[in-house]
Amino acid sequence: MANSSSGDSVVDRVVRLLTAIPADDRAVPVADLAERAQLPLTTAQRLVRQLASHGLLEAIPGGTVRPGIRLWELANRTAPTLALRQAAMPFMDDVHAVLHQNVNLAVLDGWEALFVERLSRRGSVPNRAQVAGRMPVHVSSAGLALMAFQPKDLQAHYLGHLAAMSGSVDQVRTPVESGHPHLADIPASADHVRLLLAEAAQQGFAQLAGVVDPETWGIAVPVLDRKRRAVASLGVVVPLQEMRLQALMPALQTAARGIARSLGYAPGNH
Repeated sequence: MANSSSGDSVVDRVVRLLTAIPADDRAVPVADLAERAQLPLTTAQRLVRQLASHGLLEAIPGGTVRPGIRLWELANRTAPTLALRQAAMPFMDDVHAVLHQNVNLAVLDGWEALFVERLSRRGSVPNRAQVAGRMPVHVSSAGLALMAFQPKDLQAHYLGHLAAMSGSVDQVRTPVESGHPHLADIPASADHVRLLLAEAAQQGFAQLAGVVDPETWGIAVPVLDRKRRAVASLGVVVPLQEMRLQALMPALQTAARGIARSLGYAPGNH
């Protein structure tokens, strides 16, 4: 595989280009894509033409580009999250019907929550969770619910990562490839996140109010395997003034246990 003068292979450059595409499916100028992928414009233009010829990207008149149908087809054909989505959808539908609120399903990928499904309601509060979009663990209830139910050594590695980014346990900023660049500017304290994780582990759920959007509140519960590790999180996003745990928790906990059973895990206690 031919390398560039920087030592990157063609595959490296293609991956950087594809992962630079925003998660919200909007078309972006090739120049912006090149900048996000840290590629020369001429290289990005050449790769876009080649990928578009195979249907992996769609080149739009005017110099913009977005994911192609072929890319969607390949991604969904053998997606590792396919079984999870199929197991979760009936229970997500139930939660959506009962609570009439935004519902999302996420998995942990590195130090981010990767959203694999969501259900929204017309006229509901903004929901930044996009399917195939990401948020740093510390800015989302989904991420905190996932990390709170991971092995202690993984949690320690994550907290060490937060601290190392700034050289201390004080303010750190986490990069995000979610299509919402402003989330990277939300500061986190490793000590504060440690407390949030401990609270979520003790209570069996995670909640954050007004972090991503000042008018919203997110709450998420883990979907647990037999070792009580979170394989996914199920969450809702509601208006800040509707912070009624007693009204939300029964539906979320019941659905999370149902998803776990459908995946073949013994029922857990959240």
